Amino acid sequence: MKKIMITLSALALLTSCVSKKEYAALEAKNKETQDLLNSCTVKLNSCLEEKAGLKATVDGLKETNQHLISTSKDMTILSTKGAENIEKALESIKEKDLKISRMQDALTKKDSVTLAVVTSLKSVVGLDDQDIEINVDKGVVFISISDKMLFKSGSYEVSDKAKGVLAKVAKVVNDKPDFECMVEGHTDTDVLKGNACLVDNWDLSVKRSTSIIRILSKDLGVNPAQLIAAGRSSYVPLVPNDSAENKSKNRRTRIYVMPKIDQFYDMVEKEMKKPSGTTTAPVQK
Repeated sequence: MKKIMITLSALALLTSCVSKKEYAALEAKNKETQDLLNSCTVKLNSCLEEKAGLKATVDGLKETNQHLISTSKDMTILSTKGAENIEKALESIKEKDLKISRMQDALTKKDSVTLAVVTSLKSVVGLDDQDIEINVDKGVVFISISDKMLFKSGSYEVSDKAKGVLAKVAKVVNDKPDFECMVEGHTDTDVLKGNACLVDNWDLSVKRSTSIIRILSKDLGVNPAQLIAAGRSSYVPLVPNDSAENKSKNRRTRIYVMPKIDQFYDMVEKEMKKPSGTTTAPVQK
């Protein structure tokens, strides 16, 4: 209580010592100072918030930069591997192109040989008879001879007229010891009757083939190792077996003159095994 009384006395004394004008000026100065302090506080808080935001941005940029550096290293590795893979792919394509080129060379050689065989057959056999056809089927040369020239109906005995044609075929085959000659018999769909020696059209087609082969080998000197007997019965017709004329067309014998298959594959394999820098000389046609 005593302290309170002393304080009040001091305030009364102080008040009495300061004029109202000076007091108002001090009060205005105090308010100005308080306003300035408040303004500085607001600006300080704003700067602190801005600083925190900038720090977060800097931290984000640092993280992004680190990620970019890491990604850049990965991209460098990927680019190197990608370049290596592209180079390997180009080498593989180059090798395949070379193999294709060599295979094409081998096929071109085979086609050249086939063309030479066709030319030989046409010059030797001739093209005057409509019952004889010389052609190429899937890269293989064949002579198709109507059965009315070769055999009597239902028979597998070779006619004398046909032996003259077979002699010309034998000449071409004998000139090409590396070739094979396949004789392929074809019949119509008529059922065989009254022939105890023949079971069916399969039997007839094969027996006609072997009859021709015996003449080629025994009478005309063709190496038997070059000959192949084959029969197709009535199952590979040229035209429907619905008329006498069409059945006549389907009764035929085809004689294929062809390079030995294993020799052809050997030729292709040799081309494929050549070193990468080796080029094949163009084929003379």
